[in-house]
Amino acid sequence: MANHPSALKRVRQTRSRTTRNRANASRLRTAMKKLRLAIDQGDTATAATLLQPTLAQIDKGIQKGVLHGNAAGRHKSQFARAVNRLQAK
Repeated sequence: MANHPSALKRVRQTRSRTTRNRANASRLRTAMKKLRLAIDQGDTATAATLLQPTLAQIDKGIQKGVLHGNAAGRHKSQFARAVNRLQAK
């Protein structure tokens, strides 16, 4: 365990950052999971409604460092294509 004041502060900072990062990652995963579920079930209305908020969450994930930019671009593209395919049917 840390003994120096600076080390104790680092432990506190790490704990709070970990909590924040975990919350951001969880929020992103939940949004992606809901959209993926709507797409898999063929629910066009729900998928179209969830697309924009999910894309916004993905962009926030990039800013927060939860998701790599290329991975985010790939997810956004795949989600948009899937929703467009659903709407075309």
